[in-house]
Amino acid sequence: MTNKKNLFLFKPQLSSVLLSCFLILSSCFSIYAQPKPVKPLTRIEFVFDASFSMFGQWQSGMKMDIAKKMLSEFLDSIKGVDNIEIALRCYGHQHGLRPERDCKDTKLEVPFAKDNTTAIKNRLKTIVPKGTTPIAYTLEQCGGDFPTATSNSVRNIIILITDGIEECDGDPCAVSLALQKKGIVLKPFIIGIGLDESYLSSFGCIGKFYDASSESTFKNILNIVVSQALNNTTVQVNLLDQAGRPTETDVDMTFYDEQTGIIRYNYMHTIGNKGVPDTIVIDPIGTYKMVVHTIPEVEKKDITLVPGKHNIIAVDAPQGYLTLKMAGTTGPTCIVRKKGEMKTLHVQQFNNTEKYILGKYDLEILTLPRIKMDAVDIAQSKTTTVEIPQSGLVSISKPNFGPGSLYVEENNKMVFVCNLNDNIKDRETIALQPGRYRVEYRPKNARESIYTIERLFKIESGNTTTVILY
Repeated sequence: MTNKKNLFLFKPQLSSVLLSCFLILSSCFSIYAQPKPVKPLTRIEFVFDASFSMFGQWQSGMKMDIAKKMLSEFLDSIKGVDNIEIALRCYGHQHGLRPERDCKDTKLEVPFAKDNTTAIKNRLKTIVPKGTTPIAYTLEQCGGDFPTATSNSVRNIIILITDGIEECDGDPCAVSLALQKKGIVLKPFIIGIGLDESYLSSFGCIGKFYDASSESTFKNILNIVVSQALNNTTVQVNLLDQAGRPTETDVDMTFYDEQTGIIRYNYMHTIGNKGVPDTIVIDPIGTYKMVVHTIPEVEKKDITLVPGKHNIIAVDAPQGYLTLKMAGTTGPTCIVRKKGEMKTLHVQQFNNTEKYILGKYDLEILTLPRIKMDAVDIAQSKTTTVEIPQSGLVSISKPNFGPGSLYVEENNKMVFVCNLNDNIKDRETIALQPGRYRVEYRPKNARESIYTIERLFKIESGNTTTVILY
C-alpha cells in the first residue's frame, strides 16, 4: 500500500518538475519560433521618355516603337509576381516644341497598383512623342507618386528609360540625391537608349546607369534591373582575426548608403552553430559603406553586391580583451586612448572586460590621484589585465569653512591631488589611492597665512583615516 504521507509530499515535487519543463519548453519556442522576415513590397515606377527625339531611328525601327514593344513584353513577364506594384510616368508627350517647349510636361499616366500591367501596356500604345526632356522636374514629381509607406519593408524604385539628357536647365543629380536622402526612393536606374557617348557621363550622378547600345542589350538590361529590384541578395560578413580566419563576432554592424549617408541596415554579427558567420539579406541596389562597431571602429567602403547571389564581405577586425580590476564592489572609470593620441576612444568601468582592436593603448584611470599607464598592449584573443589597489578613505574634520588642498608626496615633491570643498564645514570624506599625503587648510575667518593648518597622513587600501584640522 502506498504511504499516503509520502504521496502527499511527492505531488508538490512533481508539480515543480512539470513547471520547470514547461518553462524550458516555452523558452525554446520563444527563441526558435521567431516569425520569418516579411518579404518587402517593391514599388517600381517606370519613367518613360516620350520627347520628340524618340522619333529617331534605332536599328530596326523608331526608338519609340522599339522601347514600347520591349517594355510591354517585359511587363508580361512580371505579371502576377507577388509583392510588387508598378506605375508609369511619361514626359515630353503632352506639348510640342512650338511655339515654345514646356519644361513641366510630365504626367503620372498609371498610378501604383497591383496587377496593373495591362493598364500600363494600353496607355503606352497611345503615347506619341512631342516635346522636350525635363528629367529633373519629372524626377521631382516622382517623389509624390509613391504612396506613404506604413512600414520599413517597402522599397521604392525608379527606372528611367530615356534617349537624351536634361534639356530644361534642371539638375537631375541634385533632385535624385534629395529623393534618396529623404528616404523616398532607392538609387534610381537609368537605361539609355542609343545615346551618344558624350552623354553617358551625365547620368552617373543620378543613379545606376546602363547603356542599351542595341535592341538586344535593352531587353537584357531590363531583366537585369528588375532582377536587382526583386531578388533577394545574401551577404556573409567575415570579421577576420590576426591569422585571417573569420572568428571575430558579437559586434554590431551598420550598413550606410555610400552616396547619401542614410542608415540602411543594422545587424549584430553572429556565428552560427556550424561555426560560420550568419547569412543576412541586403538590398543589392546602391553602394554601401559598412562600419563595424569594434573599439575602435573598422570601416569598409565602396561595397557593391552582386544581385541574387551570395556575397562575402571580409574585413580585418582582430581583437583582444582588456580587463580592469580593483577590489571592492565599485571602482573608478578609465579613459582609453590610442597610443600617443589625446582623443578619448572609450570609457571603461573597473571590474569589467571590453574587447579592443589589436594595438597599444594609453590608459588614464580616474582615481585620486589619477593613474596613467602608457602603451598597454592588446593581443589577439588574449586578455590583458590591469589591476590597481583598492582605494582608502580620508575623513577630514574642519572647524569652519575655508580653503584647502590635498597633495601626495612623490620623491620628496608635493603633487597636487584636489581641492577641499569650501562649502563643507564639518566633515569631508574623499577616496584616495594608497600613499602618503598632506592637507593644507586655513579657516575662512582667519585672515593671516600663519593660521594655515597642515597635516600629514597615510592612506591604506580599504581603510579609513581620520584627519582633524583643529
